[in-house]
Amino acid sequence: MAKKKPKNLQIKNNQNKISINVRKIRASLQNIMRALDCLDVELSISLVDDEQIKNINKQYLGKNKPTNVLSFSMRENEYGDINPHILGDIVISAETAQKDALKGGLTLAQEIDYLLIHGLLHLLGYDHEEAGKDEAIKMRRKEKELFHAIHGKITRLY
Repeated sequence: MAKKKPKNLQIKNNQNKISINVRKIRASLQNIMRALDCLDVELSISLVDDEQIKNINKQYLGKNKPTNVLSFSMRENEYGDINPHILGDIVISAETAQKDALKGGLTLAQEIDYLLIHGLLHLLGYDHEEAGKDEAIKMRRKEKELFHAIHGKITRLY
């Protein structure tokens, strides 16, 4: 029997500084979503460069610096009840992902998978910033569990 695939998954590589295999990202993301049992959702992934994510970070969060990943939930605002199948958007800086992968001893693909997991968990309601230490620990454990399910035990995961 064929593996079930996500309902609607858009992945766009909007940068040209880092070589990205979008097909590989799609396959990994499908595995992550399958593991989280959230295949019946719509999700958008954008891969950008540091300048682009810096602008997005400044516009939406007031932080004038690049970051590795940003998540924008469509379930948390006033339109969240209109279509519960629309999960949201994840924006990943390919440049920052490359730098972080080198620092952390991971491949770029592994780093992007980690960022996809992190962003997706935020969209599903996990929080490590404002919900307190217990929630941060819960999110961290889930990240490791999902990452290890896909890549096996990698000890250098943050």
